[in-house]
Amino acid sequence: MTAAKKKNSRRKQARFRSSRRKRIRNTVLLLLLFVVLGGTGIGAIYVLRNGTVFDKLEDAYVASREFSGGITDLDSLRADGFAKNLCVVVSDVPMDGVSLGENQKGLLLDLDDRKVLYSKQALQKVYPASITKIMTAMLALKYGNMDDVVTITQENLNLEEGSQVCGFWAGDQVTMDQLLHCLLVYSGNDAAAAIAEHVGGSTDGFVEMMNSYARELGCTGTHFTNPHGLQDENHYTTPYDIYLMLKEALNYPEFTQITQSGSYTVEYTHADGSSASTTLLATDHYLTGEATPPKNVTILGGKTGTTDNAGNCLALLSQNAYGKPYISIVIGAATKDELYEQMSSLLQNIN
Repeated sequence: MTAAKKKNSRRKQARFRSSRRKRIRNTVLLLLLFVVLGGTGIGAIYVLRNGTVFDKLEDAYVASREFSGGITDLDSLRADGFAKNLCVVVSDVPMDGVSLGENQKGLLLDLDDRKVLYSKQALQKVYPASITKIMTAMLALKYGNMDDVVTITQENLNLEEGSQVCGFWAGDQVTMDQLLHCLLVYSGNDAAAAIAEHVGGSTDGFVEMMNSYARELGCTGTHFTNPHGLQDENHYTTPYDIYLMLKEALNYPEFTQITQSGSYTVEYTHADGSSASTTLLATDHYLTGEATPPKNVTILGGKTGTTDNAGNCLALLSQNAYGKPYISIVIGAATKDELYEQMSSLLQNIN
């Protein structure tokens, strides 16, 4: 290699080393710039939030904080949960002094505080017997006209032997208001059948209305096949669903007005124009004096039910000495005496 070529090669190598040093220097400067800018950004966030960035990470996300003035900060537009105003039963809840029998089920619920004070198998299916008539009464009040005159048909009287009836004959003229009293005070199955045919157009049509209303109330363990509660294996409910129905019935003032009555005299007209009158005693022994509620407990209404398969049943609205309302339910007692003993063991706890 000539001296000129060697000299030219050394100049090229020197330029390459110089260029590489410049690239390294520029890279370092660029990294330093990024560090400075990052630190400045963090500092700005700190100043704007009046604290460190990290002390906010544990805060729950609140949409209205990010979108102030928007729809998200209007609590009035947020939907309430379905069970907001309900007592919610998820399991058995024992209570001192209360011991329902093996085949019995029951509930004691504080309506004001929405507390479950006692629960035994409240979500299990049971035969409701005439407690069914709570639903029948509600539909009568919801869709019926109490001044309507109803003609009793023979179909209304075709009930199983030994069925609880008011003693109507085919062709009798009775108002809806009278039938409702007969239904709730005396638990007349003929009254239930007449109401169903008049309000629903037919018994089947009325039963469809019953099941539809039950679903609307959130009764997930209920299925009706008739308006009176006479035994049918496909006619069932749960103690909790009875609570939902009875709670809804309290929205009808006529319901509690009637179910507090110890007796009722129905005056009606036979098909031949002659007058008839029958006095009917309440089926609730607390109202007739055959059973005595605990001290400072007032019975405000409810419904009884009795069949061989259902046993003796009672669903009550009552209040304590301070006017607080409670719902109590006992299903499946072997005898009426046992039924009222068990119910009183629940009610004595509400004061």
